[in-house]
Amino acid sequence: MKKPPNLSIIRGLLFTYSTENIKDLEIEELIVSKNVNNTTELSELFDTLTKPEFISYTKDDQNWLISTLSHYLSTDDNFDSVFYLFDTYFDDEVSDHRQFMKVLLECLTRYQTEATENKFD
Repeated sequence: MKKPPNLSIIRGLLFTYSTENIKDLEIEELIVSKNVNNTTELSELFDTLTKPEFISYTKDDQNWLISTLSHYLSTDDNFDSVFYLFDTYFDDEVSDHRQFMKVLLECLTRYQTEATENKFD
């Protein structure tokens, strides 16, 4: 059964970057060192910190995250509810929430494709 889109799961995935979560100075410094408003640096950050968590999810949960992002991006949602009262280690405010989510979607889709391809190697 396909799960309906739910933005709270995106916030859960991004909990990696929350000040409430991290107690590792090295990870904090990595997050602060990246410009989250730069597509390349944001992708690098996702590759390092989000990819391992995402890959550990079941295929169904991976699909749910991807379909949720795709759905809300197609509805012109501004994703303010994801970032509302969400304190992160990002050095800068995320200036364009939709662009941030587009980059996240691109990365998640790539991770899922890579994981599928690696199963057949």
